Amino acid sequence: MSIGNSPEDDRPSIEDDGPSIGRVLQQARIAAGLTVDEVSSATRVRIPIVHAIEEDDFSRCGGDVYARGHIRTLAQAVGIDPGPLVDQYDADHGGRPAPTPAAPLFEAERIRPEPRRPNWTAAMVAAIVVVVGFVGFTMFSGGSDKKSGSSVAEGPAQQKPPAKSPSAPAPSKPPAPKPTPSPSDSAIAAVPADKVTVKVTAINDKSWISAKDHNGKMLFDGLLQKGEAQTFQDGQQVDLILGNAGAIELYVNGKKIDSKFEDGQVERLSYTKGDPQVG
Repeated sequence: MSIGNSPEDDRPSIEDDGPSIGRVLQQARIAAGLTVDEVSSATRVRIPIVHAIEEDDFSRCGGDVYARGHIRTLAQAVGIDPGPLVDQYDADHGGRPAPTPAAPLFEAERIRPEPRRPNWTAAMVAAIVVVVGFVGFTMFSGGSDKKSGSSVAEGPAQQKPPAKSPSAPAPSKPPAPKPTPSPSDSAIAAVPADKVTVKVTAINDKSWISAKDHNGKMLFDGLLQKGEAQTFQDGQQVDLILGNAGAIELYVNGKKIDSKFEDGQVERLSYTKGDPQVG
């Protein structure tokens, strides 16, 4: 130190002909292996402001107080001493500014959260669960009402006999009962000629059943308990999947299918209006 020099002359400073503030920060960032995006994420200084400071453009900082704060923050992020850079900025811009409350500084750089968007995925999943639950409840509740009966998707409703007039004379004796047709005869008589009719009965054990029409529309998809039956009709074709085929008795177009299915066997079958052998 030369005689007569003040202590301020001994303080380290950046030479007038040295690199600029922005150049020093840029070189230090590159030496640290950091990108502008990484520095912005670490300091919460927006990317356009980081680029502007590295180009010695401090007009986007919003004032000297904010510019000094950004320089100090960026210098610490890239691992260099911010003091000389802040001193150089003060020297180039008329000295150190008056202190400013810290709240506006942080308020200016506070990143506002983006408005929350509706979670449409969760809403769609919830709607699907509700629809599936309603369909399943409807199918199982309808099946529990008639344990051993069969449900037919199509067919004319039976008409009630007309009420007898009070003045009509009572018959002298009841009519003789008609002979009961055999199961095979009644099944064939109940089958319409212009449709394919498939009757599925679980006789030995429960079985999972799936039935679709010729358009792929689901007619039934569920568990058939032992003793329960389902009947399906379509104008062209009925496609079946039997989950436990050995427990199933199958009538197609009024004729019993004599295929020997095994317990636990899965069968995929298709039947049309022709003979079951054709289907």
